[in-house]
Amino acid sequence: MKKTAILFPGQGSQYLGMGKAFIEADPAAAALMEMAEAISGFPLRKLCFDGPLEDLTRVLHLQPALTAVNLICWQQLQKALPDFTPAWLGGHSLGEYSALHAAEVLFAEDTIALVTKRGEFMERESAAHPGGMRAVLGLTIEEIEDLLTSYFGLGTVVVANHNSSQQIIISGDQEGLENFSEICKNAGAKKIVPLKVAGANHSPLVAGAVSDFAACMEQTTFHSPKIPLLFNVTAAPESNPAAIRAIMASQIASRVRWHESICRMIADGVEVFVELGPSSVLTGMMKKILPAGSPVVCVQADSPELLVKAVQIIQSN
Repeated sequence: MKKTAILFPGQGSQYLGMGKAFIEADPAAAALMEMAEAISGFPLRKLCFDGPLEDLTRVLHLQPALTAVNLICWQQLQKALPDFTPAWLGGHSLGEYSALHAAEVLFAEDTIALVTKRGEFMERESAAHPGGMRAVLGLTIEEIEDLLTSYFGLGTVVVANHNSSQQIIISGDQEGLENFSEICKNAGAKKIVPLKVAGANHSPLVAGAVSDFAACMEQTTFHSPKIPLLFNVTAAPESNPAAIRAIMASQIASRVRWHESICRMIADGVEVFVELGPSSVLTGMMKKILPAGSPVVCVQADSPELLVKAVQIIQSN
């Protein structure tokens, strides 16, 4: 089998109908969704299939809904390739909880319970401290960090996600985003795109959720990973359950070091990246990270047909 990394998407990858093909085809997938509904207390199946999209996208609903679909996709891959073990696991922001489950750090039930509480706390903080996020295209992380170091304007703004060498996500309140976006434009940014999110994720504006979520996680059993995964906060592996708890609590308000994590997997010789979950947001990022002419293959799977293709690629010689 090819040396493979499995990547799980986070917020922004949702769409109406996600998970439907698996759930309607396999009672095991339907049972996993029923479990997620029972634990979260939300009609996740209806939200995923029929929406409305505005309700599905609400942080409180989206976190358990998207995670449930990610877990179903992992379940289906395991059924298709029972002897397969990835070289690495990774998850983008919310998707990191799906990676924790795949690594057997968390049971499926605990994963859904945690992301439900995470969504509750983040929605609370976003309501108390309104803000947003924007993608800055065409400036490097070093250039943006230099601009932030010399920024003394009004408002709050930080780097939230380092997605690729030329795609940096900034997060903050409206005043900070407006002021800093102008600075980025003047510094040569090609484009600045507001993201369709309800708050300033991975910024000090949601930091009030960290201690409450940390206390919540203390009631949950964490295990050492059975499969290596790189954490968003550190872009490094970790095996100590107590350290993992601390990392995941801080993740809410910390930078997502996605570019560093993917580069580390590439340097380790990963031949195939499989985005396992809705849409192809992470696959699109991969195309920006990989050097021209790279033999590394990137595929996305969130349906039976796409899963068959992914399995064939993993198994190819």
